[in-house]
Amino acid sequence: MSMAMTVLRNALLWVLSLGVALFSWRFMVGGVEATMAFVAYHAQLRPIAFFAHVGFAPIALALVPFQLWQGLRDRRPRVHRALGRIYGLAILISGAGGLWLAINTQAGPVAALGFGLLAVLWLGITGRGIILAMRGDRPAHRRWMIRSIALTLAAVTLRIQLPVSMILDIPMETAYPAIAWLCWVPNLIIAELVLRWPRQPVLKLRAPA
Repeated sequence: MSMAMTVLRNALLWVLSLGVALFSWRFMVGGVEATMAFVAYHAQLRPIAFFAHVGFAPIALALVPFQLWQGLRDRRPRVHRALGRIYGLAILISGAGGLWLAINTQAGPVAALGFGLLAVLWLGITGRGIILAMRGDRPAHRRWMIRSIALTLAAVTLRIQLPVSMILDIPMETAYPAIAWLCWVPNLIIAELVLRWPRQPVLKLRAPA
């Protein structure tokens, strides 16, 4: 990969991760009804699960570029571990809330299965990565955390796919169940391809200049 492509990739990751994380907290200013009308019923029927999910998922997303920042890992390993614990805790809380929301969604069984499986894999894969870190198996830990990050970035792909479906005038009842799968399955496939590419450096992110 050329230097220009690497810089662009890294910059996009920082901007999208932090930008979407901040955008996801917009309900704190504008309210749930005004900013998340299509899922506002969750806030009324199951507020603990809803606010656990929408409140803590952005924390995990915002930490993605910091966890991939090789310089931070190499020079400040304690900071990397501390942020990793926060990342894991945010996923535990958000993933549990997201699973309950998926089980009780009004979007139909296809969307429920898609988002439910995402929550289960997010929790399981992240937990596996943390266990491997505690055992001191750093190479395996990094591989599993790449998978975890791919699932965390579903928050980004979802927020790209939803407006695209609206621009294409696809009815929400058709688009939403498909996006429940498309927001994370391609991410995970790409992560697996990267992990298996023999010459591809997996963790070479740098902080933006």
